[in-house]
Amino acid sequence: MDTSQNKSNKAAFGGVVAAIAASLCCIAPVLTVIAGTSGMVTTFSWMEPFRPYLIALTVLVLSLAWYQKLKYRKETESDCGCAEDEKPSFLQSKKFLLVVTLFAGIMLAFPYYSEMFYSQPKKEIVYVSQSNIVKEIFVVEGMTCAGCEAPVENEVNKLGGVLSVKASYENANTVVEYDKTKVDKAAIITAISRTGYKVVDKLSKKK
Repeated sequence: MDTSQNKSNKAAFGGVVAAIAASLCCIAPVLTVIAGTSGMVTTFSWMEPFRPYLIALTVLVLSLAWYQKLKYRKETESDCGCAEDEKPSFLQSKKFLLVVTLFAGIMLAFPYYSEMFYSQPKKEIVYVSQSNIVKEIFVVEGMTCAGCEAPVENEVNKLGGVLSVKASYENANTVVEYDKTKVDKAAIITAISRTGYKVVDKLSKKK
């Protein structure tokens, strides 16, 4: 394989690695919850501050890969004018680089669609006395992107008596409405803790 082609493929694979690393803090929660080990969802949360740099690196190396690929094609056409007759292998083709680029894009966008991998338990329609409804705001540490919200909501929703739950990584909290006769704050805190995130404070507000 030509040196330019080698450089192009190496850059392409480097772009994929960087793209996966950029979203690893959101990919890990999905994989661990699917595997039934939700307590490990925060394993790669320390990588979140580096996400902008990893995204920039992904764009840079993929741009380099395309530059090398197009440069090689142009040089081949200039040398013999027979590029159209050549049939490079798939790994040497622009189709392969396009597939790699699209895959990298899908990985970078993962935090924005990761919640589709979580199955929300079906809630039965029940009538609850207004006096029994409590709205609790739990301050949660460790959520770093939109992909972190889904495992928290999924875990809390498994509890009987929970009417609604909304996690927000931007506000660093989880708002839960529940029937106090069927579930309590301690159970909700335990459910959030099972995901690996930590409840550091809470503010109550009765509805």
